Amino acid sequence: MKINTDNKVLACVDQSRFAETVADYAAWAAQRMGAPLELLHVIERHPEFSTSQDHSGAIGLGAQDSLLDQLSNEDEVRSRSQREAGRVFLNHLHKRAQAAGVAVVDMRQRHGDLAETLADQQAEVRLFVLGRRGASAELSQRDLGRNLEWVVRAVERPILAVKESYQEPTRVLLAFDGSSVTRRGVEMIAASPLLKGLPIHVLMAGKPQAQGPKQIEWAQQTLTEAGFMVTAEIVDGDPESVINRTAQQGGHDLLVMGAYSHSPLRSLLLGSKTSELLRSSKMATLLLR
Repeated sequence: MKINTDNKVLACVDQSRFAETVADYAAWAAQRMGAPLELLHVIERHPEFSTSQDHSGAIGLGAQDSLLDQLSNEDEVRSRSQREAGRVFLNHLHKRAQAAGVAVVDMRQRHGDLAETLADQQAEVRLFVLGRRGASAELSQRDLGRNLEWVVRAVERPILAVKESYQEPTRVLLAFDGSSVTRRGVEMIAASPLLKGLPIHVLMAGKPQAQGPKQIEWAQQTLTEAGFMVTAEIVDGDPESVINRTAQQGGHDLLVMGAYSHSPLRSLLLGSKTSELLRSSKMATLLLR
């Protein structure tokens, strides 16, 4: 019988110490949503790893052909090695997800660009799960993986960006600003089984808005009518500081927020509130597009 993988949870994993955490959060989400889980390992090509030899300088036609054959063979050997290592790695995560109780678990490897691959896959995806950091960030000690912002900008589905260790979500903090993105987020939460039964605190932080009280009342009422236990507040102050302080004081372990509402160029010039919050937050974060 063919398994229908539409509306699946897709966990994007690489061979880093963060992969098990990604798989654990994805398993949690798949169970709550009653959705199949796919573990996807994208093998990206990096020119810096193509060869360690210096091939500069003028060479004759015969030598050039020989060199091209040699490089092609080296690339094929490296590709086979990567695929085999990936297969072993995915089998481990597959067993881990099954042990967590996920009924349908698939796994796949692909060569290519991560953001482009996920954008191509999204028609069948209900939720993406990936780490805030991965193998590249671990090597460079960056606090955010180099792929995260580009992936979030490339896809239109919600993304659960997870921290370095798994903690089952029990209390949700919704960063609400009245924008169309966060209003759609409220409607999505209300309609989805992902967060059912979890208490939600709706927080509007930043400069006071004339429509703020009316907007946050709408959010609270919408979620309450969907069966959630909801509290709400408006707090004046820097959103990043207010959100992190509220999360710590309230014991929240899952943040829901809109993501990257400005262009990449503007983010490069002026910085990004999304990236700042992801860097400072200690919680798994559900990013809405």
